Amino acid sequence: MSVAGRSRDTDIDTRVLRVAGRQLSRAGYDAMSLAAIAAEAGTTRQALYRRWATKAELAAAVVAQLADEETGRSSADPFGDLVRELADFQRGVSRTGRLSLVGTMLQDTTDGDVRAQYRARVVAPRRRRIRAILDRAAELEMIDADADLEVAVTMTTGSWYGRALAGDPPPADWAARTAALTWRAVGGTVPS
Repeated sequence: MSVAGRSRDTDIDTRVLRVAGRQLSRAGYDAMSLAAIAAEAGTTRQALYRRWATKAELAAAVVAQLADEETGRSSADPFGDLVRELADFQRGVSRTGRLSLVGTMLQDTTDGDVRAQYRARVVAPRRRRIRAILDRAAELEMIDADADLEVAVTMTTGSWYGRALAGDPPPADWAARTAALTWRAVGGTVPS
């Protein structure tokens, strides 16, 4: 006679990742506690370790959830595409805990693999999309062919972080204003 074991809790991954994400963004990688995560998620450390062998693996799984989907937006209106991309960035970085998570990823004590995954899954795709928009504008001769697009890409999202560090909340029209300033900086004329 076989005895049925406990059925697997299919919601555990979701609960654990939600709690781990909150801990990672609020307290940072060093303070992230697997025991506390398990307790708050209503499970055991053993259940965590069956899914994620190390704290770094769990943190990497949290980061993997943050990955922005590549939308591949490309239109005859690169300026509009840039405004939309920056508005999407603004929505994402404004979510609870996201800005704190950026700070965590800048800490020297955060696991290098976790930081690398954050860069690869969150930072790099956004930078690629912004660069593709500016490259498209250059192809259409809407901006200067010799504009320093690498600096322009950094200026766009960097302005958000600079305001946040200064304690200066971004205005509601941040995306449009930042796109306009960047567009002018690379030699474009902002559409009316």
